[in-house]
Amino acid sequence: MEKAANEIKELKGFLPRSIAYAGQINEDFAEGIAGLYKAVWEEREGGLSIKQKHLIVFAVACSSNNIQSAAKILERLHKFGATKMEITDAMMLATWTGGIQHFTDFSAVILKEMERLGY
Repeated sequence: MEKAANEIKELKGFLPRSIAYAGQINEDFAEGIAGLYKAVWEEREGGLSIKQKHLIVFAVACSSNNIQSAAKILERLHKFGATKMEITDAMMLATWTGGIQHFTDFSAVILKEMERLGY
């Protein structure tokens, strides 16, 4: 699992808990989950950039009212140079797909986090 874990740490910037937990269960299982992460997050020619992928998962997290994940993804977006407009566009799309109530729930936390990050 060490090789896969190191590849994912380099790709994502951290080791996802799911890979660590899987490694405690079975090394092959951890390798499989690490392979999924690598396939999803790897940048491919003509594909989405890592920033675009994070914008998508940010919008999904917001639209499903997964506020804790959205806040963590926002930090990654900041690292990858997402603009305030890109983030607010993603928030508006999340509102469109998840509804006004989810927007009401996630916006207070996300706007505060954006301010903390200097947006």
